[in-house]
Amino acid sequence: MCGLAGEFRFTPVEHPSRPADLAAVERITHHLAPRGPDAWGFHSQGPIALGHRRLKIMDLSDGSAQPMVDNQLGLSLAFNGAIYNFPELRRELESLGYAFYSEGDTEVLLKGYHAWGAELLPRLNGMFALAIWERDSQQLFLARDRLGVKPLYLSRNGERLRFASSLPALLQGGDINPMLDPVALNHYLNFHAVVPAPRTLLANVEKLPPATWMRVDAQGRVEQQVWWQLHYGPRSDEHDLSLEDWRDRVLESTREAVAIRQRAAVDVGVLLSGGVDSSLLVGLLREVGVEDLSTFSIGFEDAGGERGDEFQYSDLIARHYGTQHHQLRIDEREIIEQLPAAFRAMSEPMVSHDCIAFYLLSREVAKHCKVVQSGQGADELFAGYHWYPQVDGAQNPYGAYRDAFFDRSYDDYAATVQQPWRLDHDAAGDFVRQHFAQPGASAAVDKALRLDSTVMLVDDPVKRVDNMTMAWGLEARTPFLDYRLVELSARIPGRFKLPDGGKQVLKEAARLVIPSEVIDRKKGYFPVPGLKHLQGATLDWVRELLLDPSQDRGLFEPAALDRLLSDPHGQLTPLRGSKLWQLAALNLWLSEQGI
Repeated sequence: MCGLAGEFRFTPVEHPSRPADLAAVERITHHLAPRGPDAWGFHSQGPIALGHRRLKIMDLSDGSAQPMVDNQLGLSLAFNGAIYNFPELRRELESLGYAFYSEGDTEVLLKGYHAWGAELLPRLNGMFALAIWERDSQQLFLARDRLGVKPLYLSRNGERLRFASSLPALLQGGDINPMLDPVALNHYLNFHAVVPAPRTLLANVEKLPPATWMRVDAQGRVEQQVWWQLHYGPRSDEHDLSLEDWRDRVLESTREAVAIRQRAAVDVGVLLSGGVDSSLLVGLLREVGVEDLSTFSIGFEDAGGERGDEFQYSDLIARHYGTQHHQLRIDEREIIEQLPAAFRAMSEPMVSHDCIAFYLLSREVAKHCKVVQSGQGADELFAGYHWYPQVDGAQNPYGAYRDAFFDRSYDDYAATVQQPWRLDHDAAGDFVRQHFAQPGASAAVDKALRLDSTVMLVDDPVKRVDNMTMAWGLEARTPFLDYRLVELSARIPGRFKLPDGGKQVLKEAARLVIPSEVIDRKKGYFPVPGLKHLQGATLDWVRELLLDPSQDRGLFEPAALDRLLSDPHGQLTPLRGSKLWQLAALNLWLSEQGI
């Protein structure tokens, strides 16, 4: 788990080549220091420069230092992530005649690419973003994992391509106009702050989509391909499977996903909310023999009549399994103090209240361990959210999804932004409608699950966990996003997911492992009531942030701000989030990035 950066300087036909800007790559790389606090390195050769910040987990020796250069093979690699099945791949490569000089996954990637090229990617079980320089062909190969767990941001012009593990780091290289993208702003304000790849909020910065590789040649020509897709519906031999059959398959697949993520993880932690997903991880880690297990929970002050913690359930699991439990309670003052730092750590602005929770919880966890398992993805894979039954029974599935999930109608959006930023069409709605119309998911609920699993999950929960944990040099591993479990979940019919308040088949699997008290309860979230029910000092802080003349970027209509500030508790989204907080979050992120 690390941070990578680089620049590829193009060579136009009949023009002399120019070396890559190593100084720019150095600035970008060192901005990634929190992602890789243990070591750093650079490799520069003509038109290519690679940078890397390292978090030592898989192989603690310098043998796995990056960028890794193999002069015999003519390849150089900078890589962020973890390949869990690297021992098996290494043995296969050794049988092909490759010799290894290190003990980690980095060299396996380098030699695997030499052996199989882009066909290496489907063989990988892990999370990754990688850049491989092919010296002899003068080509750069970039790739990202199936579900986009590891990020990769890009900046292209006619002279060069730059890339980095975070957007704020990429800006440190200079030569990027940080102009906002009106279409991305439309997505941000409507689609619950989700800006689907390749867009980012900035018009001149892209992100490589998940499950995609890109090859760039010396003239800047780009070849790009999606290398994995998620298809819904059972296979021909699975149509007659019962709930119990699917339950057993889910439990076995989840058990394997948890176990393989324990490779090269000595000090083990779990982010324990007290819900089914994180509690199941604790139970399965105990099953695979983890004795010295630490668990971490966070809570906040109550606000608006809403409880700010779920300690009763996380405590229950901690007692049941005898974990070394750490309980962190945060007051309103510390939220306000730490919000700017949390937003500096965001590659893109996020509005979910639990961003600050993950940021502060990661600060605590990093004091005790380097690797933590987290339950992200289970709701999107197994239909755990309240809008899935609404979509399943709707004559217009797209309309039902939009009504339940979108933060604003088009008219509300148009009344919120000033004319220069206002689109004359519903860009986010068009995106979702087109996604629902794509082949590969015929049932209405499967259309929503596919959208949430491959788009919303990537650019909300997964990005949130990556950004907030890596801000403290903490590696988060997400077993529910093991591609084998993801593909299995997509084959399970909706009738085995939707009952029992959602996630029926996963809950039935969990009953074989963990106490029923954490299963048979109302669904909880990572609550931060103070950011949902804006009041007191927090409301004053938000008001000052939005009305400060020095922070006025001409984005929002003054009448919309007045309306939201006059009724902060009545202006909520369908997901019961604060529309006021969404505007404040965007302003705060832009300020913290110096935009």
